[in-house]
Amino acid sequence: MTSKSYTKIFKQLKAKPVKLAKFKKHNQPKKKGFGSGSRKCKRCGRYGAHISKYKLNLCRQCFREIAVKIGFRRYY
Repeated sequence: MTSKSYTKIFKQLKAKPVKLAKFKKHNQPKKKGFGSGSRKCKRCGRYGAHISKYKLNLCRQCFREIAVKIGFRRYY
């Protein structure tokens, strides 16, 4: 279930508070605690190919674009 459909159903159930409470309890999107879905690039927002070493928090594509500006000489 995507967040978009979640919010759509949420709007429909506002008139029925008991059903809304039950829906929130069982169908609310969960916060990702670990894995590739929990980390995203701070520059572009991608989830895959994440570099977190040295607290960079960048995807590999963004890292290649700005590596020289940051101060890396070899980045391959």
